[in-house]
Amino acid sequence: MTYFKVKTAVLLTGALFLSGCSFSGVSLNNSASKVREKALNKTQEIVTKEVSVLFVGDLMFDRYIREIAVKRGSDFIFEKISSFLKESDFIVANLEGPITDNKSVSVGTIPGEKGHLSFTFDKSLAETLYKQNIKLVNLGNNHILNFGNSGLLQTENYLKESNIDYFGDPENNEKNYIIKEINGIKIGFVSYNQFGKSAEGTVDDIKNIRGKVDIIAIYGHWGKEYEKNPSDNIKNLAHSFIDAGADLIIGSHPHVIQSAEDYKGKKIYYSLGNFIFDQYFSTETQKGLAVRVKINPDNKNLEFQETALFMDKNGQTKCY
Repeated sequence: MTYFKVKTAVLLTGALFLSGCSFSGVSLNNSASKVREKALNKTQEIVTKEVSVLFVGDLMFDRYIREIAVKRGSDFIFEKISSFLKESDFIVANLEGPITDNKSVSVGTIPGEKGHLSFTFDKSLAETLYKQNIKLVNLGNNHILNFGNSGLLQTENYLKESNIDYFGDPENNEKNYIIKEINGIKIGFVSYNQFGKSAEGTVDDIKNIRGKVDIIAIYGHWGKEYEKNPSDNIKNLAHSFIDAGADLIIGSHPHVIQSAEDYKGKKIYYSLGNFIFDQYFSTETQKGLAVRVKINPDNKNLEFQETALFMDKNGQTKCY
C-alpha cells in the first residue's frame, strides 16, 4: 500500500504510475510468433535508451543504524531493497551527514543528550553506497557540517574515491549543482538548502544551466520536521523554481512523506520522508517514498513511478 493515493493521469511531463517493489516487464511464452518477438526486441531496444533515475529521501548512517551496521554489516541495512535499487540507472539520495574517520558522538545517546544530533558516517559507507547503486548524493542539508569543514572535505574525498558524485556543497557555490549525461540526455541536479543556500542563488543556478541541459531536477532540503503538509512559503518557493526553469522538484528534511503537486505540468514532491533512519517513534517517520523518473530520449517527457518504503526497527528498509 502507498502512503497517499495517486491518480493516474497523462500530464505535460508524462504519466504517473503506482509501483510495487518490482517493476513489471514483458514476458512471452515459447510459442510466441516471430512478429511478437520482433516487437519485443524493438521494445527492449527503446527501453535501453531510456534514462531512469530513482530518488529517495534522507539517509542517516549513525546512532542505531551505525550500531546495526557494525554488528551485521552495512549490506544488511540494504538487504531487502538491494535488487530494487539496482533497477534504475542510478539513485539520488540526501546524505544526511558527513562521511569521516571521526569517532561517532551520537551512538548510544537519547534525544536531548549532547551529540545526539551530530552525525558522522563510517568511511566504508561510500563504497557501500556505490555498490547499492547510490551514485549521486545531495550534500545541501543541515547536518553535512556537523564535523565542520574538515568533515565536509573528508566526505567529498571518500565519495570521489568510490566514484560517487555529489552536489549541494554549502561551502562552494560552484558545487551546488552538477550536470550528468546519461544515454545522451543531460540532467542538471541543483540543490536548495534552506539552512545554507538562498532561494535567489538557486534560481540563478537554474537559469545558468537551463540552456545546457535537457532536464533540471531540484533537490530541496526545506520545511518543518514532522509536518505532513508543506507550508505556503515552501509551495511558493517550489513554484518559483519551476517558473525559473526547473522540470522536477524533490524535497527532504521533514522526515515524513508530504503531499505531491502538479504545477504548470511539472511534478513537485515536497518530501519523500526517510530512506534510512532510526526514527521509529511513529509510523509516519518509518515511512518513505521512492520516486523513479523515466526520461523519454525522444521528447524528454517524464514518467513517474512511486514505491512505498518502510523502515523496520531492525535497521532495514524495505518496500511495502
